[in-house]
Amino acid sequence: MLRDKARAALAAITPEGVQETDYKAKGYHVDAAVAVDQVLAAVKAVDGLGFFLEDVCGVDWLAAGEMEVVYHFAHVQETCRVVIRTRAPRDNPEVPSISGIYPGANWHERETHDFFGIRFAGHPYLVPLLLPEDADFHPLRKDFKGLNG
Repeated sequence: MLRDKARAALAAITPEGVQETDYKAKGYHVDAAVAVDQVLAAVKAVDGLGFFLEDVCGVDWLAAGEMEVVYHFAHVQETCRVVIRTRAPRDNPEVPSISGIYPGANWHERETHDFFGIRFAGHPYLVPLLLPEDADFHPLRKDFKGLNG
């Protein structure tokens, strides 16, 4: 079963960080929490199993002082969804770009950078996607007070 292969491949990278989830409750089968320096290995593992990238998004964990990047993957031939997540310090939110593995991540990473200020090291063109080019704010950070505030 594909979810077993995905869980095993990710557990080889982060034995403590992988859990099988209740698809009906969560919407995905496997959840892997990896360190920033494990992101590329984890993404290569799911790529090797034929998953496609659905989405990349950010989460601001203000109280914890961290920013999280969540990657959603799915498989076409066998229903299986995998989430890979990593956290970086809020004062230096940088994770490696996965656009070299999944070129479609390019726009997702640019959007996540726009809204959360998370930098994707090695991204080929990390310029604003949706915000004005001179924007110096990230509107989905929890401490964002608005343009007038």
